[in-house]
Amino acid sequence: MLTLSILGFLAERPMHAYELRRRISDLIGHNRPVSDGALYPAIKRLRQAGHLERQAEPGDSAPPRQVLRLTPAGRTELLRRLGNPKESEITDGASFFTLLAFLSQMPDPEQQAVVLRRRLEFLTAPGSFFSRSGTPVRIKDEEDRYRRGMLLMARVSQRAERAWLEETLGELLGADAPIEHRP
Repeated sequence: MLTLSILGFLAERPMHAYELRRRISDLIGHNRPVSDGALYPAIKRLRQAGHLERQAEPGDSAPPRQVLRLTPAGRTELLRRLGNPKESEITDGASFFTLLAFLSQMPDPEQQAVVLRRRLEFLTAPGSFFSRSGTPVRIKDEEDRYRRGMLLMARVSQRAERAWLEETLGELLGADAPIEHRP
């Protein structure tokens, strides 16, 4: 998701690596800080692949600073990653939210809808954090109060996300046809 974040933020505008690290850290939260040891090798790989370029720009009463810019190949790579996310990028909440943060970079609403529909399908499939003999545990059947709390919070969050996905899909594709019947 670091690569997607780098490409996504640089698609919005060029910036130097320090600002890019801060923006990525703001996106993914304080629980997963982005270190220089992860960011700079990722930037180097993207530059070597031709997805980024670095240019010196004059600094304000300081030495020139290196600004990173997305190349046309980088934009193509960003759109490829957004349009064809891995299954784990759909099923893992943090990964999906990173993907969602840049989905507006895809110019075609139909392509955006394909990604959102995949997430909606995942959320509507039966599942639970806990199971007994392969059967998902229902909230009312969970004896441990903290696990019951986890299940309850997950249910509420999932309902809110599903409602948003359905509303957004309706806006993207038109509200006339049911979401599950749209191409």
